[in-house]
Amino acid sequence: METTSEKKHYALHLTPENNQRLASLCGRVDENLKQIEKQLNVVIHNQAHQFQIVGMEKQAKIAKEVLFKLYIETEQDTQISPQKVHLFIQNAKPEHQGEVDPTLINDAVFQTKNSSVKPYNANQQRYLKNIFAHDLSFGIGPAGTGKTYLAVACAVAALEQEKVKRILLSRPAVEAGERLGFLPGDLFQKVDPYFRPLYDALYEMLGFEKVTKLIERHVIEIVPLAFMRGRTLNDSFIILDEAQNATREQMKMFLTRVGFGSIVVVTGDMTQVDLPKGQHSGLRHAKEVLKDLPGISFTLFESKDVVRHPLIQAIIQAYDREENGVS
Repeated sequence: METTSEKKHYALHLTPENNQRLASLCGRVDENLKQIEKQLNVVIHNQAHQFQIVGMEKQAKIAKEVLFKLYIETEQDTQISPQKVHLFIQNAKPEHQGEVDPTLINDAVFQTKNSSVKPYNANQQRYLKNIFAHDLSFGIGPAGTGKTYLAVACAVAALEQEKVKRILLSRPAVEAGERLGFLPGDLFQKVDPYFRPLYDALYEMLGFEKVTKLIERHVIEIVPLAFMRGRTLNDSFIILDEAQNATREQMKMFLTRVGFGSIVVVTGDMTQVDLPKGQHSGLRHAKEVLKDLPGISFTLFESKDVVRHPLIQAIIQAYDREENGVS
């Protein structure tokens, strides 16, 4: 059990003094300060721009660094979200030292008309660079690591920069059989809920009206994987999401649809395969078969790369320990 004598006290004076930036740092009813306290097990006291951090040496130092860097961030961002606080805490931890500093990334930012998207850790930065350096890129890892969101951001950026003529987003419709068969509508209406994450990302980046118009003009096309057979896709940015649920045959079919001038990104999580018993994941198979081919990149994400709620990271790590027989 920690004792008071084991704890350290660190002082921090934030300059230049600016009450609006201070309010952004602290958050509504000091929610950002409370989040830092909870995640790092420290106590934070402040009078205006003068802060005192109390806690075990390692955690207190991280808290001090996070406060300092978040205050710098308030110069550009007037709304410091809980997600951003979490990301800054993650990147300040010793195991991430030397990796990407989110306050220093300028050349890797993807700017769309409605939002700015940038990587928050080394693996995300590597993933983005791989996408535009290779004709075919794989992003493999657990939920919450930004695989799909960043791929959609790259697609939007490529379309707006006229590097491609259209965007095509696809997913295997594994759940569109018995579970959804009783629902009214055609196949596209039945599988529509499974494409919501892709729609949500597009709406956030381009806005609802523009996305609707682009879909109507077939500049953006969202289609179940099974409907890709027989097509050849040129000058397109193509994303296959939830690829762990593609069979070997479907994966081969998809990858051989690629035409000239196209960029392809395949994303998936090997730990969440929903295929019927006896069927093998095409993503797992492709990772082994294609690993040494030129022009193809693989970015492997881990639980430490999770950029959502910190609880997601803890859940993934708990499942990993259980599956590996570690108590």
